[in-house]
Amino acid sequence: MSDLSKKTVVEALGTFWLVLCGVGTAVLSAKFPQTGVGILGVSFAFGLSLLTMAYAIGGISGCHINPAVTVGLWAAGKFPGKDVLPYVVAQVAGAIAAAAIVFLIANGQPGFSVHAGFGTNGFGAHSPGGYSFISGLIAEVVFTAMFVAVIIGSTSKIAPARLAPLAIGLALFLANLAVIPVTNASINPARSTGPAVIAGGAALGQLWLFWLAPLVGGLIAGGVYSLVRSKARAEKRVVAGPREPRHV
Repeated sequence: MSDLSKKTVVEALGTFWLVLCGVGTAVLSAKFPQTGVGILGVSFAFGLSLLTMAYAIGGISGCHINPAVTVGLWAAGKFPGKDVLPYVVAQVAGAIAAAAIVFLIANGQPGFSVHAGFGTNGFGAHSPGGYSFISGLIAEVVFTAMFVAVIIGSTSKIAPARLAPLAIGLALFLANLAVIPVTNASINPARSTGPAVIAGGAALGQLWLFWLAPLVGGLIAGGVYSLVRSKARAEKRVVAGPREPRHV
């Protein structure tokens, strides 16, 4: 198996785990009578699933498990462009497989309806809090950008390497905590695609926003990092001054 094949397999596995735990908690546990975990529990599920996978597969694929992260790291000059599409395809495949498993489990409950709530993302009438399209767009772009910025910063050479998964997992927890009432918190196009494919209807019809906004957020974070790094290098060269010519 080639190196890229190994990476895409674990990316699919990592995204599978993220969606299985995050969407699974939203569907199976969030509203469980009297003891439901609610928004806090769902936010923890997404954050902890990412944290555990970051430790498990981070050394193999970098644990992107999110197309917005992959695109953001590419924009930052930290990921090769030729690997972007294979990573994204693997992430989406893992998310759809996990959503299918959650559906099979949930469907065993009498009266379950995939249209009554399946962890899908939406705006307007399909927003948990009735938030508008504009609110959803702003929330998804800004929170994804900050989330990707945390990933780029915490995995840089100057950051404590072993603490990176903790920072990244907490960042996703915080983003979900804030954005769930607005759009049910995508921050990840693959995470949105899995449940939308199973649920269909409006979730599938509004899915385009949950690709567009997170990808724009990832590009913003990666672009800003690349710009700052370029300026820092230029300033360093100016401070260092021109190199003295060598004399033979």
